[in-house]
Amino acid sequence: MDADALVTAAVAAVRGTDVRDAERKLDLLVVGGGPARVRDDGRPDTADGPAAVDAALRGRLVTALNRLWPRGWQPTDVARIVTRRLGVRPGRLLADALAVDRAAQPGPVPQWWDDQLADLDVRLRADDDTGWLVGWAGREGVDRITAVRDAVEVLALLAGLPPVAVLRPPPGGSGGATGSGPSGSRVLDRVRALLAKAESTTFPAEAEAFTGKAQELIARHSLERALVEADAAHPDRPGGIRIGTDAPYAGAKALLVQEVATANRCESVWSDDLGFATVLGFPADLAAVELLHTSLLVQATAAMLRGRRERRGGGRRTRAYDEAFLHAFAQRIGERLRAAAEEANRQATAAAGPDRLLPVLAARSDAVRERMDTLFPGVTRARLNVRDAEGWQSGTSAADRASLAGDAPANRPLPGRR
Repeated sequence: MDADALVTAAVAAVRGTDVRDAERKLDLLVVGGGPARVRDDGRPDTADGPAAVDAALRGRLVTALNRLWPRGWQPTDVARIVTRRLGVRPGRLLADALAVDRAAQPGPVPQWWDDQLADLDVRLRADDDTGWLVGWAGREGVDRITAVRDAVEVLALLAGLPPVAVLRPPPGGSGGATGSGPSGSRVLDRVRALLAKAESTTFPAEAEAFTGKAQELIARHSLERALVEADAAHPDRPGGIRIGTDAPYAGAKALLVQEVATANRCESVWSDDLGFATVLGFPADLAAVELLHTSLLVQATAAMLRGRRERRGGGRRTRAYDEAFLHAFAQRIGERLRAAAEEANRQATAAAGPDRLLPVLAARSDAVRERMDTLFPGVTRARLNVRDAEGWQSGTSAADRASLAGDAPANRPLPGRR
């Protein structure tokens, strides 16, 4: 059996239910189907043996990635789900495969693609196709058996991934997706600085002031951008981003994404099986959601840990308390952010005139909903249940300290794909 056939058999066995068969197939793959042949010059014959298996594994990983790109997946998405389901070490193996895939791209690559690879610390290696797995195993400090198993498990996972919404065209693609990446404007740089201060302070009043000012700047920036784009020859159109919602408390994290998205005129759909929420909106609003969500999740987690220490009975962790805390935090924050956005709308409407601004905002909302209906026609709603009153009260109080104002209705439904 040649190397590619060995890889095919091993991947199929790992995806199956017969554990013993999978072990046999993996054992064959480790030894390359038998002793490796040696050429006259003493080098391994890459037509057979472990070197051929390594080359086949590398080729199959790149092929699997190229199959995913037109199906909506992006480098960050794939790295997230591999790390989430298989662990950190297989995630680093995937990063090596992403580097090989990037080097093999025949044409120009969008800047956002390279930005994602840079964020993942993807580095092009000098290893050739027959020596890459040996090099990776050496860097990881693992033996060949472990390296082969990791590669096959990554392949098996990639083979089973479903199509997802195409948010932006992949390298070599065209059409289908719209919207640019997050803006690098000076306004958003100021927002980042304010949110960093909100995260670092230990005084709730200071965090409230910094977060409130950040939301104010975001809302004004979004409205100004909307008016400019309304008169542009080639205006922005709705695009999308994906935000991870990993365990623990994935539902509460998805609720926080939704609340921040709603406050910033975006739509959010939670793919709980894949571990992310897809947020749809205009580029400036998507940038705002990403910045605010990241900061508020940090603030919520820190406040939850403080709440554990202060609660009756000491700092012992209970899942019900933590979930209730994060649900309450998310819902109260959403009310506060929406109140800030509505106030910014009133001020901007008074300045620009209702006949100028309101039709622009209505048209943008319609465009986002249309994009939502196109990409997620079968979206359903799921309820997140709260089982700890003390956690709910503590989370609500923490949200009051973190941002603006309001009360929290219980059990708001959360969109999610089933």
